[in-house]
Parts: sequence; structure tokens; C-alpha cells
Amino acid sequence: MNNKKALIFDIEKFAVHDGPGIRTVVFMKGCPLHCVWCHNPESQSFKAELFFNRTKCTNCGNCTAVCPAGSHKLFDGKHDFNREKCTSCGMCADNCPAEALKLSGVEMSVDEVMTEVLKDKIFYQNSGGGITLSGGEPLAHFDFSFALLTAAKSAGLHTAVETSGFAPREQIQKLFPLVDLWLWDIKCSPEKHKDLTGVPFEPILENLISVAAANGKIILRCPLVPGVNDEDAHLLNIARLANEVAGVQEIDLEPYHPMGEGKSSQLGRTESFHAAFASANDKLRWKNTISAHTQTPVHLY
Repeated sequence: MNNKKALIFDIEKFAVHDGPGIRTVVFMKGCPLHCVWCHNPESQSFKAELFFNRTKCTNCGNCTAVCPAGSHKLFDGKHDFNREKCTSCGMCADNCPAEALKLSGVEMSVDEVMTEVLKDKIFYQNSGGGITLSGGEPLAHFDFSFALLTAAKSAGLHTAVETSGFAPREQIQKLFPLVDLWLWDIKCSPEKHKDLTGVPFEPILENLISVAAANGKIILRCPLVPGVNDEDAHLLNIARLANEVAGVQEIDLEPYHPMGEGKSSQLGRTESFHAAFASANDKLRWKNTISAHTQTPVHLY
């Protein structure tokens, strides 16, 4: 039995863009980066959080009846939610018929996660798929990730890790025998990295080079936000990394999606980030600029 636990905010089945074949993606909650454009803001905190979608609320009062902390109240037929009192126990979400309340983050053991993952083992075998660890940042849950990858390899699964690469190098090195594919996020140019993500780029680059030196297989995952991190200097840096870092098999470009804006509001956050959808011309420029400077295949999602 493997009882190591982590806070999981989603397990996505039949994923096809997070490594080869059909995959199950395990999303761990908590990240040392705070990218301003994050489309999964619930992935940032290392604690469970409650989504409250006020537009779905029918003011039925079920949450007020079961909340042990008294964080839900009805005044004049309107729902008042006091987040400062909330302990994120999830009882209100379990009793909300309108699904206006949803708990993000459930503690699960390695065995519990593997039970879910192995339900679809036949699909992995037939498609060359497997398990992908994501987040948040899976390397911020090192002991759990190590144990989960060990269990996955013992079960004969292909393994992938999507990571920002911001972690102690000795931890990444311990994962070398357990990871078949690294999905390595390249967020922005080194000059902008700390301002836009909260952490410096240098240790991320050093870790990427160490993975390449160990013959790791790498896909560069590049979120691009119009007017924020899509300047030519960044695009050329992506091409340069693909040329200079051994093991880079492809470059995946991921246009910004504003789904994080609504989620941030439902999490009660007052600070908001907004950017426009990428235009067809934006996407064409990104792909053409990078492709003109590298032979590495460039894919646009």
C-alpha cells in the first residue's frame, strides 16, 4: 500500500494533448509560480479552495444548513459567503443541487490515484498512452510524484511530467529513471520571467540542460499571450532553446485562453488579468517566426 498523499484538483481522462496516445492527466494543487495569465488559478494555492458561482445559486439554503463554520448566510433572499470563515471542508458543495459551490482540491493517496488511472489501462496499451503528472507544479509535491511515477512504471505505463522546471535539481535528477517524457513550460523571455511568473528563469534553464544531458525526451510547452509574452525576442529564444538543448522533440504553442478570469472571480480574488484572444495573424506570426529559426516541429494548439 502506498499512502503518500497530495491535494488533487482534477484527474482528466482521455487526454490527447499531454503526451503520446490516450492519457490520464493528474493535476496536483499548488505551484511556486504565479503566472499573471494562469488559466487554472485554482492550481496555485497549496490549500483546498471553494468556487462560488453566484449566477448558478438558487438561494435554496442547503449550504447554510450544513456549513459547520457558518460561512454561508441568507439575507433578504440573497446568498452571502464569508470566505474568511470558510474551512474548505466541502460539505456545502456536496449539498448544493445547483452546483454553484465546488470544492477544488481533494487529498488522495498514490493508491487511490493509481486505481483511477489503471481503469483505462487498455486504452494506454492500444494507443501508446499513459499517465501525465501536471498541476500546479507536480515537482512541488516531490515525494508524492516520485511514488506515483514509481507505481506507474511498475504497472508498465508510459510516464510524462508537465513542469515549469522550477525545483531543486537533485529532485529532478532522482526522477530521471521514472520519466519517459518531459513537457517543459517555457513561459516568457528570461528578462521578463520574474516579473510575469514570480521566479527567475536561470534555475529553470539549468534544470532543462540537466534533463537533456541525461538523454531526457523533451517537448517545449509555450503559453503565448498577445501583447504580454509574444514579442519576437521570446519567440527567437524558444527556437534557440530547441536548437541548443538536446532531446527537444517538438515545440507546442498554447494560445492564451481567458477561462482563468471567471475562475478567479469564483475564487473570490479581486485582482484580475485580462488579455485578448490571439488572432489568426498572431498565431501565424508565432509559428512562422519560430519555424524560420529551427528545424524542430512546431505545433499550434
